Amino acid sequence: MSKYTYCFVAIAALLCSAFARADEAASSKVQQFIDGLHFQTGTVNVSGAHATLTLTPQFRYLGAADAQSVLTRLWGNPPDSGVLGMLVPTAAPLSDPEKSWAVVITYSDDGHISDADAAKMDYDKMLKEMQQATHEENPERKKQGYPELELVGWAQSPHYDAASNKLYWAKELAFSDGHEHTLNYDIRALGRGGYLSLNAVAGMSQLPMVETEMQKVLAMTSFDAGARYTDFNASTDKVAAYGIGALVAGAIAAKAGLFAKLLVLLVAAKKFIVVGVLALAAGVKKLFSRKTQ
Repeated sequence: MSKYTYCFVAIAALLCSAFARADEAASSKVQQFIDGLHFQTGTVNVSGAHATLTLTPQFRYLGAADAQSVLTRLWGNPPDSGVLGMLVPTAAPLSDPEKSWAVVITYSDDGHISDADAAKMDYDKMLKEMQQATHEENPERKKQGYPELELVGWAQSPHYDAASNKLYWAKELAFSDGHEHTLNYDIRALGRGGYLSLNAVAGMSQLPMVETEMQKVLAMTSFDAGARYTDFNASTDKVAAYGIGALVAGAIAAKAGLFAKLLVLLVAAKKFIVVGVLALAAGVKKLFSRKTQ
């Protein structure tokens, strides 16, 4: 073994050691952040939405401040003061970027939404229109520095439950910079004066699990007395200017989705280290080449 080979092996060992230490430091930083969150269990009130979540042991809840902190500091998303809370599955801890997913909760008070058109919707036609609109918005996304996006299709076709006044569906999305398609699972619980929005994002490989868990979320969600869909008073209450179809066909945000988990802190740290290793390795290769010549 030449002295250059010995040198390269030594450098490689040092790089591996540095990578392990940096990875451990990043993991520790993430865990410290998660340990500082205030998880709630049992029955919790969704402040600002007149709604209640009766949690099963499979979920924990984060209030507005903690939920917004997870989205911005841990997942690298733009700030959104409209986020009211977040459901975190106990089986998918936030510390695991490969398995973690969550249900982000918001509320709209646009008014009472009529469900008269629910049974008449042509969701296949709607999908084609949404796909075209999503594709046409890509130049603007790219201009703003976000990855291009394509709506692949329904991961689960929209379904409205008239008995519970809840609508749910799932989309399969493809980001230009992603190696796995993204799953967006949406629930809209209709209330007297608006709707509660519960959005989950995961990888498409997690569809069977997310589909099962989101059905549990449907059952856990309810509006408080006086704020339920059936409490609507046509003579006094505001009526929304749109119906069920508009909830499903809502435009995908130009920022490529609030819940895309574009910059998970742990993964970002690893990418930074890998870039450094590759750059150093390239320099070593050039050094050996010069010496050999």
